[in-house]
Amino acid sequence: MPYRSLSFIPNFNDHNIFSNRFNQIDKMFSTLTGEKPISDTPSYNICQINEVEYQLILSIPGYEEKELDISVHNNQLSIQGKKENKLENNKVKWLHKGIIFNNFSLSFNLDHKIKVKKAELSLGLLKLDFECNIPEEEKPKKISINIPNNTKQIDKK
Repeated sequence: MPYRSLSFIPNFNDHNIFSNRFNQIDKMFSTLTGEKPISDTPSYNICQINEVEYQLILSIPGYEEKELDISVHNNQLSIQGKKENKLENNKVKWLHKGIIFNNFSLSFNLDHKIKVKKAELSLGLLKLDFECNIPEEEKPKKISINIPNNTKQIDKK
């Protein structure tokens, strides 16, 4: 299960010029090592809506709500997808199978200040809305510099 910190650092995605080559190398190494390829996990975006609201968007086309499980436990967000392949059970003879629905599992470590507000599935995108409220005592405070009144200023002439 890949673990990811819910940080706001950009992620490699399919628009990267090297992503296709990376996916090929990833699949080759996973064949050799027996590990699940990293590229099999769904692509996702994290965006900041405003000062306190953020959104995580996963690309999971073909998944239905009943095939997804989203939970938060001990500040860890887990998203799992288990696809029910109805055609696999009917012993269909595939002529070409380019669309593969793999089960997936993603985990993100959440700071205690981050709360999941809602999840929505629409058009193959799973959107999770977050709120990050930083208490006043944890926000940085500006310290002003005072100049004592007894200091003399030098006039330049």
